[in-house]
Amino acid sequence: MTSGTPALSIKAVETAAEREAFIRLPWTLYRDDPAWVPPLLQERRDHLNPGKNPFFQDAKARFWLALRRGRPVGRISAQVNQSHLARHRDATGHFGMLEAEDDAETFRALTETAETWLRDQGMRRIAGPFNLSINEELGLLVDGFAAPPYLLMGHARPFYAGHLEALGYRKLKDLLCYHYDARTQPPPPVAGLLRKAAALDALTVRPMDMGRYEQELSTIMDIFNDAWSENWGFVPMSPAELRRLAKDLRPIVRPQSIAIAELDGVPVAMAISLPNVNEAIADLDGRLLPFGWAKLIWRLKVNTTKTARVPLMGVRRAHQGGLMGAMLAFSVIERIRESQCALGVEHGELSWVLEDNQPMIRMIEALGAVPYKTYRLYGRDLAA
Repeated sequence: MTSGTPALSIKAVETAAEREAFIRLPWTLYRDDPAWVPPLLQERRDHLNPGKNPFFQDAKARFWLALRRGRPVGRISAQVNQSHLARHRDATGHFGMLEAEDDAETFRALTETAETWLRDQGMRRIAGPFNLSINEELGLLVDGFAAPPYLLMGHARPFYAGHLEALGYRKLKDLLCYHYDARTQPPPPVAGLLRKAAALDALTVRPMDMGRYEQELSTIMDIFNDAWSENWGFVPMSPAELRRLAKDLRPIVRPQSIAIAELDGVPVAMAISLPNVNEAIADLDGRLLPFGWAKLIWRLKVNTTKTARVPLMGVRRAHQGGLMGAMLAFSVIERIRESQCALGVEHGELSWVLEDNQPMIRMIEALGAVPYKTYRLYGRDLAA
């Protein structure tokens, strides 16, 4: 299907060549942006492959390219995520994978195409960007453009937000990213809490047992699903998504960089640190062949990265709030920081944090971390 004016047309992605053009478009749009990190092409292909990404087991999606005189200048996706709809019952469809030239007509044509398809699916609202779900990349970068994105975080040009807002899209929620210096010791109030926690016989903090890798990851995600269950937009990971996550993370997981806190032998809190793969792949131009694999393995396993991301931290709801909740949270974060220092990590990112999650924000800022990037989720009603 193709639609649009003679100069600009919207083409549904239907062939392998069109899907490849969809994936490779950012190489054109960001070629002069020093902060952009080329993603690994094969990872992007797998991400959009229904046979490899379990997202598609419970969702349907469509993808489109914007063509100006036959040349790709924009792209967008639209998704109907049944897991989201079953939990939130809000008749909201999602858009994502949005990239485009600095042109109002291009943004209008792309978003109108996604809106029309979602309306035809019975959706009454649109929200995004979700690339492709809330458990993958999400949000549009609206602040912090000069710093390269960390692992599993997106990038954008400053003009994207203005074009969306001109089309009637309004902020739904901001997601904050915090920068921290891993070499900095906890401030005195936090150090005092850590000493109290260390004195508790019932509390232990341990690394991940790689001999029980899948079971351990299942425990971590069980804590995550409980801890985050009341958060805005939350959708639990499916068993298939968990299996894919286990497979994808295994090459880069270091057992000492995952902290699990137990009370009387029962896991109740966790935190995960991952090497910032984007630091290691920035100069590979998306390619692992012929020598990219060797470079990547050497950088991750031998030389190590100087930066890391903490994408997950959670305390079971039964223990949230109060002194015990604080001790659990600070204990797993401090164990992660210590392991990062031992591995040569100097700086890191804690992300993402909902703008109104004040307990989490207070905890992070008590450690000296500072907000330095903001990603925004947008939405609007769909006209009848």
